Amino acid sequence: MQTNVCLNDMNLIKISWSNLKDKPLTSFLSISLMALGIGIISLLLLVSKQLDEKFTRNVKGIDMVIGAKGSPLQLILASIYQIDAPTGNIPLEEATKLTRSPLVKTAIPLSMGDNYQGYRVIGTNEKYLQHFEVEYAEGKVFSKAMEVVAGAKAAQNLELKVGDSFVSQHGYDGEGHKHDEQKFKVTGILKTNNSVVDQLILTPLESVWAVHEHHEEGEQHADSGANALKLLEEDGSHKEEHEEEPKEITSMLIKFRNPALGMMMARNINQNTTLQTATPAIEINRLFALLGVGLDTLKWIALVIIIVSGLSVFVSLYNSLKERKYEMALMLSMGATRIRLFLLLLLEGLMISIIGYAAGVLLSRLGLWVMAENVEKNFHYDFNVLSLLPEEMYLMLGALVIGLLAAALPSLGIYRINISRTLADE
Repeated sequence: MQTNVCLNDMNLIKISWSNLKDKPLTSFLSISLMALGIGIISLLLLVSKQLDEKFTRNVKGIDMVIGAKGSPLQLILASIYQIDAPTGNIPLEEATKLTRSPLVKTAIPLSMGDNYQGYRVIGTNEKYLQHFEVEYAEGKVFSKAMEVVAGAKAAQNLELKVGDSFVSQHGYDGEGHKHDEQKFKVTGILKTNNSVVDQLILTPLESVWAVHEHHEEGEQHADSGANALKLLEEDGSHKEEHEEEPKEITSMLIKFRNPALGMMMARNINQNTTLQTATPAIEINRLFALLGVGLDTLKWIALVIIIVSGLSVFVSLYNSLKERKYEMALMLSMGATRIRLFLLLLLEGLMISIIGYAAGVLLSRLGLWVMAENVEKNFHYDFNVLSLLPEEMYLMLGALVIGLLAAALPSLGIYRINISRTLADE
């Protein structure tokens, strides 16, 4: 009788935990499989959310991009997201003529090609800042050439302050030729905007032209001297004629008054000019479609791993019930109820699911952190989701259901135990 009382007062959680510890290898395998499946799905959910936020935030309000012939997707990635090299330069005059159409509401020019310690220096105008609705942490907008406004992340990582000066480098990786002859001056620092602006250094278009014109003159200095001497010998003239070269930009960001009619303009540009247009919505949807195939495949693989984990729990508890059949029969003979023993085994499956889910979520955050370090290093984008996503709550419910079902099926064997025969056989 005393045994019955003690059995009824036993802590089922402690007993279930002890049973798991008695089979460390089997329990570790089940938990690891569950954690791996949960971790993969959780990481994919986190990455999808991050990509969706970054892509949606930056492309908002941009209906079309005009640039040089080449890959439309490359043009979008370079001009809007600043994560690729541009397709080339285009004449400013030609782009301006096209954007004088009454269909165009706003046209924002971009000129790129330089960086400062890996952060891109972009030539543009105030419309670009207004488009992203920036706010200033200190200072003010640029008012003339060689003045810059730094995004929050760029300013923080480069330790830039209002009044600081620096020289840019050619290219996008921080390893190009330095334009030592021309210095930029910081006039403003922006507040965090959660857009591509955070990682940019913005300056008037004239700044980019001035830097590159000076650089080209420096590179051609020796050749220019030789050519001048030759001219002197040929015509005896000491005069040099200098024609200003047409100004170029990298691309133009367009917002239409009527996007549907704007598509007609895009087709006309592609067919009848040397320029090309790219529609962000179309190109990004195409990119996500390509990525979606890989993401869906990984999700199916993760789901299979979770199901295998459930099978592992099923086999583990089935074998455990066979090994502990005499023990269960003895407990039943001492007054333990079958429901109580059923719950005892059910708790083991539930514990594996909970531990596996927690480990999987931690694993996904570790994976996101590793990915964020790489993305930050190469593209200066932040991946910083740590809180549970709503989809992860459904993922937890799914893990619990799989764990309970995997434990419930073998646990039903308790109701088939013949007490007297089992005790007699042993």
